Amino acid sequence: MTSRVDVWEPGAKVAVVQQIPHQGQVWTSRVVGEVVRCEQRKTGSWYAHAKDDKLWLDRMTLRKDDGEIIMFNLDRFTHVERLAQPKPSEPAPAKE
Repeated sequence: MTSRVDVWEPGAKVAVVQQIPHQGQVWTSRVVGEVVRCEQRKTGSWYAHAKDDKLWLDRMTLRKDDGEIIMFNLDRFTHVERLAQPKPSEPAPAKE
């Protein structure tokens, strides 16, 4: 089985939308940035029958355009959308 973290390579431009259900409503946040890393990391919480008897979470680290670094726990309420990468500008023709 492929983990959600296996599909996001560093350098990809993405938008992360997280939804948090709260007392009959949903709080939504959207952050755009470049993937720094995507990995599974264990928490300090104990969880029986998991690797190392710990709970493992899918985590994504993003760098926003202003340089801020944000780490997300990717859960069932998180949607990650790949954004179009800007095309590199073509070099100006050489003058002879």
